[in-house]
Amino acid sequence: MDTELLRTFLEVTKTRHFGRAADNLFLTQSAVSFRIRQLETQLGNDLFSRQRGNVHLTAAGERLQPYAEAILQTWGRAKQDVALSDSHNQQVTIGASSLFWEFDGISDWISRIYQNVEGLALRLESVPRQSLAKQLLDKSIDVAITSDPPKIEHLHVTKVRDYQLQLVTNFPDCAMDQVKARPLVYLDWGTRFSLEHSRITELQKTPIMHTHSSKMAVEFLINNNAVGFLPSPVVASSVQEGLLFPVEGAPVMEQSLYLVWREDTEKLEMLEAMLAVPFTQIIQSV
Repeated sequence: MDTELLRTFLEVTKTRHFGRAADNLFLTQSAVSFRIRQLETQLGNDLFSRQRGNVHLTAAGERLQPYAEAILQTWGRAKQDVALSDSHNQQVTIGASSLFWEFDGISDWISRIYQNVEGLALRLESVPRQSLAKQLLDKSIDVAITSDPPKIEHLHVTKVRDYQLQLVTNFPDCAMDQVKARPLVYLDWGTRFSLEHSRITELQKTPIMHTHSSKMAVEFLINNNAVGFLPSPVVASSVQEGLLFPVEGAPVMEQSLYLVWREDTEKLEMLEAMLAVPFTQIIQSV
């Protein structure tokens, strides 16, 4: 199958518009339509319902989407593996939700891995939290970074760092009795966080922002009179600069960061070498 057909399918899926997909792919709209018709002919099903001003996936298109994403990801890894040079002779794919890639200093850790682990080529993937275990098991990724390691047999879990989720605002000397009057920013940090958050009476209100992006939450809190829980590695610099302030008397949620990989991985030596490069220089509590 031509991977460009799948790439075009995913772009139309994302934009819900043939014209915008064509612009993003530097194609004509007729070329995009032709590729989609080719793919539909090969699969024997319509993938999109084309109503005027309303392009959306059919049931067949929805079933195809995760396969298309997986095929393109695997093809990308295959091309990089084949192209490895003598000086970079093994590729390791790290998967994490976008929340963790936004931690201050993660890029420093990646740089130090390159400096200390000889022959390593890295591929970094943003993976939804709910897909991490599946992608580890089917070898789409070699190692996952997560705060909620899956409880599945034959997965090796190593804690690499502790950190905190802290309630912060842009106003100094803010106490818990003032929080109820402030709008809420809710950063979706998973099931455990949701349960702990639900026990804090002052925060039981409809969020004015519900997001999966730490940086979006930080920027909103800096510029607006609101309050929300954020990870200490993300807010550290803003607190040091006096842009954000921990709420006095607020509970602190203790969290840990883990690396997870398959016990039967053929890349164990590389993963252990990566683990020998510590996280401690990049994640510091506020």
